[in-house]
Amino acid sequence: MVQVLSLANQKGGVGKTTTSVNLAASLAATRRKVLLIDLDPQGNATMGVGVDKHALEQTFCDVLLSGLDAHSCVLHLEKIGIDLLPSNADLTAAEVELMRSNNAENRLKDAIASIKNDYDYVLIDCPPALNMLTLNALVASDGVIIPMQCEYYALEGLTALMDTINQVRASVNPHLQVEGLLRTMFDPRNTLAKDVSEQLLEHFGEKVYRTVVPRNVRLAEAPSYGLPALLYEKTSTGALAYLALAGEMLRRKSAEPQDRAVS
Repeated sequence: MVQVLSLANQKGGVGKTTTSVNLAASLAATRRKVLLIDLDPQGNATMGVGVDKHALEQTFCDVLLSGLDAHSCVLHLEKIGIDLLPSNADLTAAEVELMRSNNAENRLKDAIASIKNDYDYVLIDCPPALNMLTLNALVASDGVIIPMQCEYYALEGLTALMDTINQVRASVNPHLQVEGLLRTMFDPRNTLAKDVSEQLLEHFGEKVYRTVVPRNVRLAEAPSYGLPALLYEKTSTGALAYLALAGEMLRRKSAEPQDRAVS
């Protein structure tokens, strides 16, 4: 059964796109079929898997606005083993247009309805804002993965995101769950990072992934080569962390009650 997951955090620079790309590659390495949707007008996930966002003839914007069949826009990335619905700056126009249209919050859900069941996982890389694009992602998703740094302002931003998730669940998507919180760019020598980490565990318990993604040079370098860390330097601590995250997610899913997994 397919699981559609949004990777969301309105705060930029928390490792959201890095997580989207590397988690997609890691799940693919476990022989799961993965679709990565780049829903950020910056197109960083698209570039991060080696696709030139400036050379695209069709993007996910065409799927959202022009009714283009999603299958027509999918790029298969043989080397990484995933499929991609790419985006670029054209997606900015999509957000403006969606704000003017009726039933706007369901546009993404409707757009991927014909394609999502081809996959085990659909990962949506959201923009760093609680805007109409992120709302579309939340409406279309079964769960939300929240990458976050363990720093001073992290908990304040998390409160706003949790409020949005609760509003979406109460109004248009009752099945939406917080899939997990992922601590990224973690430095165990930093006292503040350890303190925030402990607060997260206290407030969210098992929702916090045991896997912690450390600060890692290879993770930072890999996007400039259009590769996930797993293909750039598979023995790096960053690559191993995302493989561990994929394994943790698969174990969680297999342990779910059947009715939760189906919903």
